[in-house]
Amino acid sequence: MSKNFLRMAALIAAGSAVSAQAADLPYGSRAPYTVNQPLNAYSWAGPYLGGNLGYDWGTVSNNPTRPSGFVGGVQAGYNWQNGPWVFGVEGDIQATGADDTFAPWKFSNPWFGTMRGRAGYTVSNVLFYGTGGLAFGELSGQTFGLAESHTNLGWTAGVGAEVGLAPNWSAKIEYLYVDLASSNFVITGLSNGYRFGTVRAGVNYHF
Repeated sequence: MSKNFLRMAALIAAGSAVSAQAADLPYGSRAPYTVNQPLNAYSWAGPYLGGNLGYDWGTVSNNPTRPSGFVGGVQAGYNWQNGPWVFGVEGDIQATGADDTFAPWKFSNPWFGTMRGRAGYTVSNVLFYGTGGLAFGELSGQTFGLAESHTNLGWTAGVGAEVGLAPNWSAKIEYLYVDLASSNFVITGLSNGYRFGTVRAGVNYHF
């Protein structure tokens, strides 16, 4: 009788210790648990909204200018999670100071945006991902007092890493290559487009 009682007490104490340890884990349930997601693992599932700052640099096709400058904007997206795998969609819009002047030519990229898919793998509270999709933006040219602007469609691809800082907050850094397709500029008499890379850091709030 006493042996059985001692065994039962030991099992209850062990169960209490495990429950206390689980309660102390830093990443609680922010959203409903996703498919195969361990309890108390960091949840990437659901919608998010955030901002970013960075720098971009590139070249204008058929022109010697090489615009570069700071970039900043906002992004929003939605993630689905299956165990350590995360899949999502994200859109962003950016204002940029990228420009360059060479001889009589000046080209600038006042803004651009993307609509992308994301796929990644989590290690603890860190998400490593690849991303790609549609890009769009403005290329503006000037020469001898004449100005011309075109909004072009193109594509983008890149990689990034995002770290969960708290149940509702994360920080990320990513690289994107963006190719805004060429269009015919009257002021140059040529087809000009903008191809560039951008590195940016950002924060997201997860709802």
